[in-house]
Amino acid sequence: MIKEIIHSIFPVSDTSIQELEKNIEYRYLSKSEVFIQVNKRNDMEYFVLEGVCKSYLYNPEGEEITISFFKDKSVLSPFTTRTSQGFSNMNFKALTNIRLACINANVFEQLMISNLEIRHFANEVLRIELMKKVEKEIGLASLTAKERLIRFRIQYTLLENIIPHTDIATYLGITNISLSRLRKELLQG
Repeated sequence: MIKEIIHSIFPVSDTSIQELEKNIEYRYLSKSEVFIQVNKRNDMEYFVLEGVCKSYLYNPEGEEITISFFKDKSVLSPFTTRTSQGFSNMNFKALTNIRLACINANVFEQLMISNLEIRHFANEVLRIELMKKVEKEIGLASLTAKERLIRFRIQYTLLENIIPHTDIATYLGITNISLSRLRKELLQG
């Protein structure tokens, strides 16, 4: 499965995959389990093998605001973008039961230094992460809520049927009531 995820982002040789796999550990998490917490030390890189999780923060009122979603066969936000001096900038929670493949960030960094293919893969992951964040920012600034929901449905096909709608609403920057209204409007045509 790791090979499939990596090749979907950047093709690398079987030798490079084997170097990574030697250092991978697997974790199974239950739905609603928080596995990375803001301001807590975290030194891992993660591949989502199965399931769905999200990154989120709390607003001043104490409500969860969804930043990103991660579906099966994807890579979590890289260590360098989700931590400051080894401490997490965000929380991550399983929205379904999930299976993760993890590798120590320092070990991964050493592999990047010694293996050009792994370095190219990691750089592509960073580029994709940046593009997703820029697209979301542009969408929040320039699209209507309805247009954001349509884009969400294209980007995250069927996710709407699997995860809580409150998570989708906060991701889209709208209330749960507005999301419900938009869903009905789109259903009616």
